[in-house]
Amino acid sequence: MNDNMKEKLQLIPEKPGCYLMKDKHGTVIYVGKSKKLKDRVRSYFTGAHDKKTTRLVQEIKDFEYIITSSEMEALILEMNLIKKHDPKYNVMLKDDKSYPYLKITSERHPRLLITRQVKDDGGKYFGPYPNVVAARETKKLLDRLYPLRKCNNPRGRYCLYYHMGQCLACSDQPPTNDEYERIVRDITSFLQGGYKGIKNILEEKMYKASNELKFERAKEYRDQIQHIEAVMEQQKIILNEKIDLDIFGYYYDKGWMCVQVFFVRQGKLIEREVSIFPYLDEAEDVFISFIARFYMHKHHPKPKRILLPIGTEIELIEKLLEVDVHTPFRGKKRELVEMAMKNAKVSLEERFSLIERDEERTIVAVEKLGDALHIETPHRIEAFDNSNIQGVDPVSAMVVFIDGKPAKKEYRKYKIKHVEGPDDYDTMREVIRRRYTRVLKENLPLPDLIIVDGGKGQMSVARDVLENELGLDIPLCGLVKDAYHRTSELLYGDPPEAIPLSRKSQEFYLVQRIQDEVHRFAVTFHRKRREKGMFQSELDHIPGVGEKRKKTLMRHFKSLERIRRAQIEDITKLGIPQNVAKEVIEHLNHEKEK
Repeated sequence: MNDNMKEKLQLIPEKPGCYLMKDKHGTVIYVGKSKKLKDRVRSYFTGAHDKKTTRLVQEIKDFEYIITSSEMEALILEMNLIKKHDPKYNVMLKDDKSYPYLKITSERHPRLLITRQVKDDGGKYFGPYPNVVAARETKKLLDRLYPLRKCNNPRGRYCLYYHMGQCLACSDQPPTNDEYERIVRDITSFLQGGYKGIKNILEEKMYKASNELKFERAKEYRDQIQHIEAVMEQQKIILNEKIDLDIFGYYYDKGWMCVQVFFVRQGKLIEREVSIFPYLDEAEDVFISFIARFYMHKHHPKPKRILLPIGTEIELIEKLLEVDVHTPFRGKKRELVEMAMKNAKVSLEERFSLIERDEERTIVAVEKLGDALHIETPHRIEAFDNSNIQGVDPVSAMVVFIDGKPAKKEYRKYKIKHVEGPDDYDTMREVIRRRYTRVLKENLPLPDLIIVDGGKGQMSVARDVLENELGLDIPLCGLVKDAYHRTSELLYGDPPEAIPLSRKSQEFYLVQRIQDEVHRFAVTFHRKRREKGMFQSELDHIPGVGEKRKKTLMRHFKSLERIRRAQIEDITKLGIPQNVAKEVIEHLNHEKEK
C-alpha cells in the first residue's frame, strides 16, 4: 500500500456511504457500501482474507468514497455505481430480463398477446410465466381453441387465420360484444385453473389418433398436453392464501454465496431462480444488495409480499421497494423460507467442485502465467492472428481474454489496407499500429499482456511498433505451433526465448485456448470475406441480376451451390423472370466447370 492510500485511510469518516476500489489503470474494480465507511474500507488492508479478497486487495492501487446521509441512500448509490462501472469483482446477476405475461386486450376485437410489460390499459393480464417456451405454446393452443383477432384486416378481407378458423374479426359478420365476452371468460377460466376439461379432451383425441395409427397427430396432442402441464398443472397449491410472494433464502461459504428465490403466485409455486457468485463484504449486506438489484435493475415484477430469513434487516428493503417484507417465525411460510435456505446450501455445495475447477482453469492459470513470465498477473490479454491465402483478402483478428475467460464483445476484426501479397510481418505491423493507436487516442484500457500468433519475426515487428512508434511498454509473447498445427511453445523476452511450461499445466492450456480462439476467429472472418467476394464476383456479372435480386436469391437459397443445383421454376417462384433464372443457372454452372 502506497503512502497516498495510507493518508487517505486516515481521513475516511465514520459515516454511511459508498467506496470505489481502483486498479493501476484507474479502472473501478469494486464498489461497496457501509454504515461506517472508515471501518469497512480499512478492513480490506488489515488482517487475513480469503483468496478472492486477497486477490482484490493486490490489485487496489487507489480508492475513493462518497458520503451519503443514510444507509438507504448508500444502497441506492451502490446499485447505480455498479450499473455504471460494471466492476469485475462485484456480484454479477443474470442478464436483464422480465418474465412474460399473457394478455387479453380491451379492444372491440380483443387479441391474446404475450407481453413483458404490465400497463394500466384495461387489459387482462395472466402470469408472470418463468417458463417462457411453455407460455408461448399455451398461447398457440389458446389461439387454436378461441378465434380472437389475429389480423388488422377490415371486415370481409379474410386473413389466413380466418380460413383456419382462428380469427373471426375479419369475417362478414364478426362476433358481437357478448360473444367476445364469453370467449374472454373461457380463456380467463382456462388460465385460472379451469384447464382440466380441455386437457381431458386433448387426451381423448391423442388416444384416438394413436389407435388410428396417426402417430404424428397423436404426438401433437401429447405436446400440447405437456405444455399445459408445464404452465398450469405443475403449479401445485402450497398456500391457501391467494397472494403473490417471493421467498428468498441464501447460504454462503468459502467466499461464495448462493441465493434461491421461490416465486409463489396465487398460492402456487411456479418457479425458482438460483444465483451463485463470489462476495467480498459482510454476507448480510451482500444479500440485501442482491435483493435490491434483483428488483430495481433486473426488472423482475415486484410481488405483494417478500419473505426473508430471520435476522435479515427488513426495514431497508421495505422502504426501498415499497412492498411488505416479513421474516416468518412459524407455520408454512417459515417452512418455505427454510426450504429456500436448504436449497441454497445444497446448490452451493454441488457447485463448489465446478467453481474451483473453473477458477483453476482461468484466474489461477492467469496468475501462474504471470509468475512464469515474471510479470504482474495479466488480467487482460489481447491476442492477434493473421489469415490469408497466397496474399488474397488478407485479414487479421484480435481476441480478448479477461481473467482467463474470452470477452467476446471486445473481439475485433481488421481488413488489411496497406499490405499487398502474403507478407505476414507487415500485416502484423499494420494491425498492431491500428489497434494501439486507437487505444491511446480513445483512452481505452491497455492490456497486461499481448500475444501474437507467430515466432520471433512477428514479435519483432510488434515490439518495434509498440516501443518505437507508440512508446508503450507492454509485455509481449509469441506462440509457435508444431508440424501438427498445435501449440508448441511460448516465446518471451528480448531476444525471445522459450518459456518452460508443463504441457499438463493449466497455464499451458490457457495459452492453447487463446491461440485456438484467435485462429478460429481470424479464419472465420477470412472465410466469410472470401465467400462474400465470390458471391459478388459470380452474380454481379449476370445480366438482369441486380442488388435486389441477389439478396432475394441468397436469402432463399442461402448459398451459391444451392442456386447452382436449383431448377429454373425454383427461381421463377421468387418473382425472377424465366430468362434471368435460366441465365443464373447456366452462368454458375459454367463458372464451376472452369
